Amino acid sequence: MENQMLGDIQEVLFSEKQLAEIVERIGNQISEDYLGKNLLLVSVLKGSVVFMADLMRAIKVPCEVDFMSVSSYGNGTKTSGIVKITKDLDINLEGYDLLVVEDILDSGMTLHYILEMMQARNPRSIRLCTLFDKPERRTVDVQADYVGAEVPDAFIVGYGLDYAQKYRNLPFVGVLKPEVYGG
Repeated sequence: MENQMLGDIQEVLFSEKQLAEIVERIGNQISEDYLGKNLLLVSVLKGSVVFMADLMRAIKVPCEVDFMSVSSYGNGTKTSGIVKITKDLDINLEGYDLLVVEDILDSGMTLHYILEMMQARNPRSIRLCTLFDKPERRTVDVQADYVGAEVPDAFIVGYGLDYAQKYRNLPFVGVLKPEVYGG
């Protein structure tokens, strides 16, 4: 059966192989930086689930994982600025070296809120890892400590990234055709 989503993709930005190389590079760096530390990876659902699954397997030091789900986009293409926590962490953060794992750093509004909230829970340290960084969209001062790649200001989907909850299951990252989302 042919993949029905391929016709909606304008171009492929990152192939499966390129994504695997990015994940390996970040995993190696995190492994070095967190040697002997109490690493807790926090995945911000749903977008980062594919990246998180691959990243935690690329990390070669002991770590724990937890998940948080927040809502700020709905089915639109721009952030609403209002962040709603739909699933909070199960773990008390005190004593952990926290690494927040995100799919894309865009406006930064949601991550700014999440990082402030987590900092108030007294982790030993807190850092941010994002697969993709889209700096020209930033509206608040948020910088990632680990960045897979910088991406252009285009609507990208695949490898966990979605449009209206679809396209997350594409094994690559591509630019969605503007006519698909009314752009």
